[in-house]
Amino acid sequence: MRRALAGIALAVTSMVALSFLIPLALLVREQARDRVTTAAEQRASALSPVLALTTRRVDVQQAVAELDSRDQLAVRLPGGGFVGTPHAPREALERAVRKRETLAMDTAEGWVYLQPVVLPEDRVAVVEAYVPAAELTRGVWASWGVMSLLAVGLVGGSVLVADRLGARVVRSSQSLKRASLALGSGDLDVRVEPDGPPELQDAGAAFNTMADRVVELLAIEREMVADLSHRLRTPLTALYLEADLMGASPGARRITTAVSQLEAELDSIITAARTPLAAGPAAGQAPGRPCEVAEVVAMRLDFWSVLATQQDRICERSFTPRRTAVRFPEDDLAAVVDALIGNVFRHTPHGTAFAVRVERGDRHVLLTVDDAGPGVADPAAALTRGVSVGGAGGTGLGLDIVARAARAADGELEIGRSPMGGARVRVSFGLA
Repeated sequence: MRRALAGIALAVTSMVALSFLIPLALLVREQARDRVTTAAEQRASALSPVLALTTRRVDVQQAVAELDSRDQLAVRLPGGGFVGTPHAPREALERAVRKRETLAMDTAEGWVYLQPVVLPEDRVAVVEAYVPAAELTRGVWASWGVMSLLAVGLVGGSVLVADRLGARVVRSSQSLKRASLALGSGDLDVRVEPDGPPELQDAGAAFNTMADRVVELLAIEREMVADLSHRLRTPLTALYLEADLMGASPGARRITTAVSQLEAELDSIITAARTPLAAGPAAGQAPGRPCEVAEVVAMRLDFWSVLATQQDRICERSFTPRRTAVRFPEDDLAAVVDALIGNVFRHTPHGTAFAVRVERGDRHVLLTVDDAGPGVADPAAALTRGVSVGGAGGTGLGLDIVARAARAADGELEIGRSPMGGARVRVSFGLA
C-alpha cells in the first residue's frame, strides 16, 4: 500500500509540476529574448535623431560609439557606406531602403533589427541593431535549472508525505491483522490500539468490542457446560445406589466400573470448563504427551467387547505391530474410539458384526471402524454438527467430536462404504 500511495503521489505531482513547468520555462525564454531585443530597438531608435541632424561619418561614428561599445550597432549611410559592422543580409538592407520598412529577423548568428530613417532629399539611412544568439538565451538555463530543482523538491516532498501517510495506514492495518490472527489462534487477551485514519480507528475499536464479546460468550458457554456436567452427578449417584442394592453380582460390578469411569469423565469436563480461558490451549492444538493408538484402541475395545458379547456381535480386530505414537491426549483418543464404536451399537441392530483396525502409514496412523449394518445414506450430511448418523435418536455430536480431534491431530475423517456392507469410518492421526 505504501508503494502504491507513493506511486500515485509521484504521478500526480509530476503531472502538475510539468503542467506548470513547461509553460513557465517557455515564458522565461521569451521574456529573456524580449528584454535584449527591446534594449536593441531602443538603441537603434536613439540613433535616429542624430541621423536627422547629420550624416557625416565622423559624427555618426561618435554617436554609435557612445550608444554601443560591443559592435552591435551599425548604420548604412545614404551613400551606401557603413559605420560599424553590419550583420543583416544584403537583401534585407536593400528591402529596408527600398520599401522604407522596419524589419526584425533571426539569422544564423543571432537577431537583427533594421530601422530605416528617411532624410531630406528622399535619402534613406538604415540603423541596424544586432543581438548575438548567446545573449538571446542569457540566464535562461540558470532559470530552468532553478525551476527544475524546485519541481524535483516538490515532487520528492509530496512522495515523502504520501509515504509517511501510507506507513501510518499500513501500521494500523498490520496491527489489526496480527491481532485478528492471534485471536483466531486462541489468544483471547489480544487487543489493538486504535490508530491511523478514522476508518481504521473505528475498525480497531470494533475489533476490541468483538474480542470482549467473544471472551464473554466463551465464558458463558464454559460455565454452562460445567453446570450441565455437574447436574449429571445426581443420576450417577442413583446408579451407585442401584448397584449397591444389586449386591456383589458381576452386573453390579460392571455398572459400578462404568459409573466410576463416567464420573471421572465428568470431573475432567468440569475441571476443563472451569479453567480460566487464558490458561486453556489454543484452538486447533492438541497438547499432551504422545500416546499409542493401538494400546488405547485395544483397551477401549476390551471394554465394549462385554456388551458386544451380550448382543451377539462378532468383533474383528487388527492392529499393526509397528509403533503408533501420536501427539494426542490419551483421554481424548479414548473418547474418539468410544464415539466410533458407540455409533455402531446405537445405529445397527443386535447381532451386527463390526471390525476395528489400526494401521500405520508414512506420516499418519489410520483408525478404521467397519460394520455390517445399513450404512450411512449421506456421508456429507453426517459430518454436519447436529446431524445424527442414523438419522434420528442422536445429537450428532459423536462424529463432530471425532472430526475435531482428527483436525487437531493433523489428520482427517472419512466416511464411506465398508467391505462388510455397512458404514466405514476412517480417522487419521499425524505421527508424533
